[in-house]
Amino acid sequence: MKLELKLGHYVGMALGGFILILSLLILLPRGSELVKPIIAFGAAVILFPFWLDFIKENSKQREIEEKFLEFVRSITSNVKAGTPIPKATIESSEGNYGALNPYIKKLKHQLEWGISFREALIRFSKSTKNRVITRSITIIIEAEQSGGNIQDVLEGVTSSVVQIKKIRDERRANSFSQIIQGYLVFFIFIAIMVILQIFLLPQLADVSGDVFSGMTFTGSVTTTDLNTDALPIAINFENIFIFLILVQGLFAGLMVGKFSEGSIRYGIRHSFILMLVGYLAFTLSAAIF
Repeated sequence: MKLELKLGHYVGMALGGFILILSLLILLPRGSELVKPIIAFGAAVILFPFWLDFIKENSKQREIEEKFLEFVRSITSNVKAGTPIPKATIESSEGNYGALNPYIKKLKHQLEWGISFREALIRFSKSTKNRVITRSITIIIEAEQSGGNIQDVLEGVTSSVVQIKKIRDERRANSFSQIIQGYLVFFIFIAIMVILQIFLLPQLADVSGDVFSGMTFTGSVTTTDLNTDALPIAINFENIFIFLILVQGLFAGLMVGKFSEGSIRYGIRHSFILMLVGYLAFTLSAAIF
């Protein structure tokens, strides 16, 4: 996916940058605990337009695959009527194919301008940047060059695309419960971290003992060897919990994408949501309580 900056990106970067600068100039000098969630929110505002583009691109690719199936079926019908495949492609391009329309119109114009059928299809597959279409076009080109029965090939391509779509839909439906379960487990994990940070560690700070003698409400533990002059060792549990939440959110989101769509790259949107919600929930809870 090629990154193209649009007005929405600039607006997001400007608004997010303003929030970051404001938090650093006002909240940070005062030592406010809200500075962490506000900075995270500002960074999320900057990244949100890019995340939204990623979601739109994924939806667009799904629609392209569905409309490609209709396009191939239309070509197959024209070929059955005895129309040569280049002309059948031009005639089939008159329909409405949603997100695939710009690519089909470009294919039609190239064929009308005299570009070879093979070259036009190669350009078509490259422009869509869709793996299903690329594989299907490769099969059609090879069959057309070898002089095979193009009608049988088109029907085979149609059947293949249908099967791929059916498998993906079934996998998405079967993995829905796993997605819900993954989100619930993550939110339970956040709740445990918040309880540890806000309620358990302060209670342990009141317990006398060598290990927890220096524990404070910020989640830091200081231990000293009473028999030596060794320097105290400070453990910041808050940073450890934040790191655990971010790591858990990242990999939980990637696995959700793998289960539901068959590719880890589709889990980026889930990772973004889980990491942001987890970080904001933990830091806001720490700041308020």
